[in-house]
Amino acid sequence: MGKGFAAYVAVGLSEHTKMAQEAFERAMDATSDVAECHNIASAFEYLLRVEARDLNSYKRFHTEVLGTVPQVNSITSYIVMGSPKDDRA
Repeated sequence: MGKGFAAYVAVGLSEHTKMAQEAFERAMDATSDVAECHNIASAFEYLLRVEARDLNSYKRFHTEVLGTVPQVNSITSYIVMGSPKDDRA
């Protein structure tokens, strides 16, 4: 698949409205880099699983895609260094 890089990304929104959530969800649905998008109960509104070819590809997603979504207020990236257990297969 050419996607050997994975990151979990916590996203905080600038507005806590249904309209803001729906707009953010549509933006995430439109990008192939986002493998999973979860609305969570936390200090952040969303947790994404992002899969990219490499670190440079993730940086492009972070800056040119996620960083341009108007509803996004904060981005915290957790880079996957290894997966000793992953039952999603």
